[in-house]
Amino acid sequence: MAVIDTERPTPPQRPEIVHAEIAAGDQKLVETPLGFFERIAASEGLRKLFIVAMLGLAWEIYGRLLGNDLIFPTLGQTLVAWVDAAVSGTLINRTLTSLRVLGIAYVIGVVLATGLTIVAVSSRLGTDLLSTLTSMFNPLPAIALLPLALLWFGIGITSIVFVVIHSVLWAVALNMHTGFLSVAETLRMSGRNVGLKGLPYVVYILIPAAFPAILAGLKIGWAFAWRTLIAAELVFGVSSRSGGLGWFIFENRNQLQTAHVFAGLLTVILIGLAVESGIFRLIERYTVARWGMQR
Repeated sequence: MAVIDTERPTPPQRPEIVHAEIAAGDQKLVETPLGFFERIAASEGLRKLFIVAMLGLAWEIYGRLLGNDLIFPTLGQTLVAWVDAAVSGTLINRTLTSLRVLGIAYVIGVVLATGLTIVAVSSRLGTDLLSTLTSMFNPLPAIALLPLALLWFGIGITSIVFVVIHSVLWAVALNMHTGFLSVAETLRMSGRNVGLKGLPYVVYILIPAAFPAILAGLKIGWAFAWRTLIAAELVFGVSSRSGGLGWFIFENRNQLQTAHVFAGLLTVILIGLAVESGIFRLIERYTVARWGMQR
């Protein structure tokens, strides 16, 4: 019976390579402190803050070079106007009015989009219904419905809510339905094997698996709703007493207070950044990022 040598042969020593054994206690961890720019590059918040600072600097420089406050005020003049409008309470009241209308319309639009999507994934007729409706109304600009909204609801909050719902509904429904269609068949079969049907099947199987697409639809719907709201208020507002942020911009434009107009636009931008970087970023961190569905 042959004996097999199980010992591994020693590799040949090459003379051009120096082999030296290092004791375990002699090994040291080499740490190199990061430089200033490397620390900035490693922090997402600092990177975004740096970009905003550069944009603000460019704004200030261009405004000073132009030298025409009526056409393009500097960043400093805009900030002074912003503080003045905030202290007087006008800007805060207008902003709160816009956010209240936006919240009502956004919630209604998301609820309607969820209901349409549930109907769509429950039957072929529902899928055809959603596909037909999105093909018809999604390309239709919400601002084009303003004349009809004025005829049906008059000048008031209801008209603005109507056009904002239109801007939210189809974008959210389309993304939500696309996310449901992309769910793996393995997950679908596992849900059916445990007896899930109808609404429980959607809640426990489809929504978690399609949540990245759903969240993207919510972000798109928010952006559409915010800009549609400001545009609608710019066109007809609500009234001089209860108008929103768009009406604030419109009033100051009529009075040739360009710095206050820029202050209103700056508020629109800041709210957009706060919602995008705050609320939606927080939702991503505790859902799709924690679940390993997003880098």
